[in-house]
Amino acid sequence: MLLSELEERGRRFKLALRAAIPILVLVALVFYTTYLKGEIIDLNFENNLLIAAIVFISVYFVYFFLERSVEESLIDPVTHGFNENAFWGKFKKKKPDALALFVIDNLSLINQNYSNEEIDLLLYNLIHKLNHYLQEKGTKEPLIARRYGAEFLIAFDTLDQPVTEVIDTFIEKYGTIDHIELDYRYAVITNPDFDLKKDISQLRNILNSNESEDETPKELVKDAKEYSEIEETVVSAMKNGALSLSFRPLLNLHTDTIDIYEVTVKLKHPARRDILPRLYLPIINKMGLGREYDMMLLKHIIRLLPLIDQHISLTFNLSPFSLRDKQFQDQFFKLLEEKNIDASRLIIQLYERKTHHNLSGYLRTLKQLRAHGVRICIDNFGASNASMEYMKHFTFDMIQFDREYVTKLSDKTTLAMLDSLTKMSKELGITTVAKWVDKEEQKEKLRSLGIDYLQGFGIAKPLDEYHLIEQYNKGNK
Repeated sequence: MLLSELEERGRRFKLALRAAIPILVLVALVFYTTYLKGEIIDLNFENNLLIAAIVFISVYFVYFFLERSVEESLIDPVTHGFNENAFWGKFKKKKPDALALFVIDNLSLINQNYSNEEIDLLLYNLIHKLNHYLQEKGTKEPLIARRYGAEFLIAFDTLDQPVTEVIDTFIEKYGTIDHIELDYRYAVITNPDFDLKKDISQLRNILNSNESEDETPKELVKDAKEYSEIEETVVSAMKNGALSLSFRPLLNLHTDTIDIYEVTVKLKHPARRDILPRLYLPIINKMGLGREYDMMLLKHIIRLLPLIDQHISLTFNLSPFSLRDKQFQDQFFKLLEEKNIDASRLIIQLYERKTHHNLSGYLRTLKQLRAHGVRICIDNFGASNASMEYMKHFTFDMIQFDREYVTKLSDKTTLAMLDSLTKMSKELGITTVAKWVDKEEQKEKLRSLGIDYLQGFGIAKPLDEYHLIEQYNKGNK
């Protein structure tokens, strides 16, 4: 039985006692006064009214306690695990070593294909299997709660195994429950702050950062105290414009020269290594600073362009949420006009896993950018259906193929798909880019396919901002 079920049973028993004892005392008093003392009650109007009042108060008292019992329930009605409020109360008292946010990633898809009864049973069985599994791993009283929907909270005491190993083993063992396949994601913080908003915010940021294709399993767990310090550093870096830019050269296979650099961004840390986007972007977006960050990056790049040769273009990522914002657009176009920048030297990268719900409005935004001379590139092309859907309605200036196409060139199917996409792009007049090129054989095979640009350590190493400017200003010294 779940700890939550045991505690709920005990709570309801106590409430029943609290409701029953006063009634039993009242009945005992009436019995004493009417029978033991041998007195006969005259059932006149006043006594009838008094008895009716006593009965009414007794019934109301019982009803009140029953209603409070339902309102103050400790458990989630579907899973019978703790509800979120009860969980946090227990969590603060118990003070465990780690807290995990555990998510069924495909629950919305499951909802479309199974009945409510089947889904409720699935969630109930999931919680009970998780509870039993954690008990097997040495946790006497597992603390598990359902936040809402597909999200669950799990508190961990000291275990013999790392928390990630425990969760990964559970995921492997219970990838299917009730003949329904489940996709899981999770994040863990150690040394939590025992603050609801803060701990949940950190867990969600970590969970979002783990969507990056470069994420490693070790980064699923973070120390809450250290993470709080990173959040403070991110806010400070935003205030001070502390961007650290790196420039990855793109080799033009038609001219064998480098005329485009891909900009990658980190935030400067005063004492440690620079902070990676997969860590700071979820924090920035959670704080509502996404547009401010994108504008800061855009201004930085526009200031940089006059310092390097006119034939050099820079490609960089801006959030679609920023580009869709009318105020951001106006400020963008005003900057181009004020600084007298050749807008074609700016290549904005877009990467979206899902097609925007207002596709026609979004396409108008892209066309406005194109009308001002800005080039548009779609990144990780072929990684999702969204990229192909956009291609139906908008002809991009450039596409950068997903990493899978370049790193698996030895696979016949992958090679055939890449060849087909390249031919389609040529017919549409779209420039093609293959990244992650590390080996000579990759380079030759991609050249034979007719790819326009290559980027990777096998082409040239990235430059920092100082060396980029120095490289194109040697003649001015």
